[in-house]
Amino acid sequence: MTLIIRAAEAGDAEAFARARRAVLPFILVTAEQLAFDWAHTHPDGHYRPLIAVTEDGTVAGTAQVGIAHDATEPGVGFVNVYVDPARRGLGAGAALLGAAEEHLASHGAHTLFSWVLDEPSNRSWAERRGYAPSRSAYYLRLDLAGADLPPLGVLPDGVELRTGEDFAADPRPLFELDALTTADEPGDLSFDLDDFDHWRATTWDHPFHDPSLTTVALVDGVPAAFTAAQSDRLGRYRTGMTGTAPAFRGRGLAKLVKTASLHRAREAGHTVAFTGNDADNGPMLAVNKWFGYEIAATEVRHVRTIG
Repeated sequence: MTLIIRAAEAGDAEAFARARRAVLPFILVTAEQLAFDWAHTHPDGHYRPLIAVTEDGTVAGTAQVGIAHDATEPGVGFVNVYVDPARRGLGAGAALLGAAEEHLASHGAHTLFSWVLDEPSNRSWAERRGYAPSRSAYYLRLDLAGADLPPLGVLPDGVELRTGEDFAADPRPLFELDALTTADEPGDLSFDLDDFDHWRATTWDHPFHDPSLTTVALVDGVPAAFTAAQSDRLGRYRTGMTGTAPAFRGRGLAKLVKTASLHRAREAGHTVAFTGNDADNGPMLAVNKWFGYEIAATEVRHVRTIG
């Protein structure tokens, strides 16, 4: 069967979302969100969403392709290829990967990272194409409707809880806290989160960002920990990022903000909660398991050097 590999356009967003949900049912993805993301990519990221289209117009697979422009190491690209399970065997994955690598090489990438679902066929497929496994991460799921959530309890002295709505007029304190906690997050790369305007446009104003469920812990008036909440307004909730400033770690603040956010999410009618967890981030994994999250799937980060 003939496949057409091309860049996705705004009119492809619904089909792109549907294909990704077929592979990753434990993420939040909608046509509105994709159209927003595509319209707000950073110019230095040279981002290109690719689709593999069959003769009858069906989107058989997708690829997220770009340059990690905010990484401290230059020349790093990423390509995440997902093929609809019902459309495997058509060569969509290989065709998407080839187009992606060509695009990234043309923009100076020499190191390529790719997330691959931890299934033997997927991993061998990636390794045959020169990608070596480097680290793992989990997709976690919680039955929020039936979960026995821990009570919030009495707040420690000096600790106050706020929501993202309290920072609507000026979210810069949350940007600074996000930047501080992202700096030492486990991973293959380190990132400099230093562009407030881009962060505000792509994170704070993102259609999935839910400021009413985003929760911040202040310690003596200082933002010390937060959990950034996302929702698709269809009953699905996701933790985007949870972090505690180094000076305030070891006080249980991550549990505190997540507890408050999960309770409000359930009160708002959300029935399922998702989050992601680096496999090497033992403390946060322990927190999520304490809430009752279970591993829904594992992805393995692969890396290849080109050029």
